[in-house]
Amino acid sequence: MQQIGHWINGSHVAGSGRTADVWNPATGEVQAQVALASKAELDQAVADAAAAQPAWAAMNPQRRARVMMAFVQLLHRDMDKLAEALSREHGKTIPDAKGDVQRGLEVVEFCIGAPHHLKGEFTDAAGPGIDMYSMRQPIGVAAGITPFNFPAMIPMWKMAPALVCGNAFILKPSERDPSVPMMLAELLQEAGLPDGVLQVVNGDKESVDAILDNETIAGIGFVGSTPIAEYIYSRGCANGKRVQCFGGAKNHMIIMPDADLDQAADALVGAGYGAAGERCMAISVAVPVGEETADRLIEKLVPKVEALKVGPYTSGDDVDYGPVVTPMAKDNILKLVNSGVEQGAELVVDGRDFSLQGYEDGFFVGPHLFDRVTPDMDIYQQEIFGPVLSTLRAGSYEEALKLAMDNQYGNGTAIFTRDGDAARDFASRVNVGMVGINVPIPVPLAYHTFGGWKKSAFGDLNQHGPDAFRFYTKTKTVTSRWPSGIKEGGEFTIPVME
Repeated sequence: MQQIGHWINGSHVAGSGRTADVWNPATGEVQAQVALASKAELDQAVADAAAAQPAWAAMNPQRRARVMMAFVQLLHRDMDKLAEALSREHGKTIPDAKGDVQRGLEVVEFCIGAPHHLKGEFTDAAGPGIDMYSMRQPIGVAAGITPFNFPAMIPMWKMAPALVCGNAFILKPSERDPSVPMMLAELLQEAGLPDGVLQVVNGDKESVDAILDNETIAGIGFVGSTPIAEYIYSRGCANGKRVQCFGGAKNHMIIMPDADLDQAADALVGAGYGAAGERCMAISVAVPVGEETADRLIEKLVPKVEALKVGPYTSGDDVDYGPVVTPMAKDNILKLVNSGVEQGAELVVDGRDFSLQGYEDGFFVGPHLFDRVTPDMDIYQQEIFGPVLSTLRAGSYEEALKLAMDNQYGNGTAIFTRDGDAARDFASRVNVGMVGINVPIPVPLAYHTFGGWKKSAFGDLNQHGPDAFRFYTKTKTVTSRWPSGIKEGGEFTIPVME
C-alpha cells in the first residue's frame, strides 16, 4: 500500500508515527496511508523553513515571480496527471478536477505581477529636506490549513501569494486527499523554489494545534467548517498571529417571477449538484418568489435532477458528479435528508436508495430535491455539503431578501431576474460577501478577492487578489532627511511642517 509522508527541505520524508487511511471514494477501498505529523515534526519543519526564508526574501521580486511563471507552465504540462490524482482521492469528475487545478493556476498567474503589487509609496519633500516612503516586507513564515474539497486550488490560493511575497510557507493539507499538494510541492521545486521555503506537513488536529502555538509562524490562512474556523481564529489571534479563516456557507439563489426559468433551473442543477455539492460556493437553497414561480421551477427541476448521471471519474466526461469523500460524509448527508422528511419537507426527488452497480461499496449519494422547506428545519440550518437542494418559497422579493440576510452564513448568493433595478437593489443591500446576478456561483476571478461575511469568514482580509499581498506582508514606513549642511546641536521638539 502506498505510504504518503511529508515534503520537507525539498524531499519526501516518511512519517515517524501515526497514520490515517486515504480512501478511493468510488470503490470504498483504502488506497494509501498518510503520515500524521507530531508537534515535534511540525516544529522542526518550521525551524528549517525559517532558516531558508531570509535568502528567499532577499531575492528581488522579479526573480521570485519567475518561479511562479515556471510553475504555471509545469501546471499546464502536468494538468492531466494532477487531475487524475485528484479524482482518485477526492472523487470529482476529471473535468471538475481540472477546473480545481485551473482556478489555482489563475491565482499563480496573478502572483506573477508581484513586482507591481509589492511596490510601496513615496512622498518627495514631505517636509524641509524630508522624504517619506513605505515598503512591503514579508511577514516571515506563514502557514495554510486547507480543506479536502479543493486539494489543488486552495493550497495554491494560500501558498502562491505567500511565497511570491518572500515568505516561507508551511502547508497542512487535508489528510483525506494529500497527494496533489505533494505533487504541487515537487513542481515548485522544479520551477526553482529553494529547498525548505515550502514545507508540506500532513497531519490532523495535533499538527493544527502545533501551527497555532508555534511562535515562529506569523500568519495563518484556513478554509473549512465554521466551528473549526472560529477555533483557529480565536487561538491563532490569542497567540499574536495574523489569521484569516473562511468557514461554512448556506448559499441562497433568489428566482424572481420575471427570470428565465430554463436558465435558472440549469444554473441550480449545476451549482447545487456539481462536485456532489461539496463546494463552499454551492447553491444549496433555491428561493422562488411567488407560488406560480415556485411551481414552474419545481416542474423544470425534477426531470433535470432525475436525469443526473452519477458515477466514478473513470466512466468518462459525461458523468455529472462522483462520490462524496468519505463514508462519514455520506452518512451525515443521509441523516440530514431523513431529518428533512421527518420535519415535514416535501422530498420531490428521493436519492436515498441510490446504488451504483459494481460500486456498491463506494460513497455515492443520489441527488435529492426538497420543496416547501422552512427556515426552522435542520436541512436549512445546517450546511449539508452534499447533493441536496432545498426550496424555500417566498411570497415577495423582500421576504426572499430577508431569508438570505437573516441566515447566519454570508459566503455567496445569487439572484436571477430580468429587472435591473431589482438586481441593483439586491447587490447593494444583501449582507453577503459574493453576489451573482444571473450567475449562480459568483467566485471572483484571481485579480479580485474571495471572501464571505458573517459566520462564513473571520479576519479583515480576503483570499487572493490584492488582499493576499496585504495579508502576507507588513508595511514599514521610513522618514529620511539628508541635510544640505552640518547642523550643530540637537532638536528637542517634534518636527512639524512649516
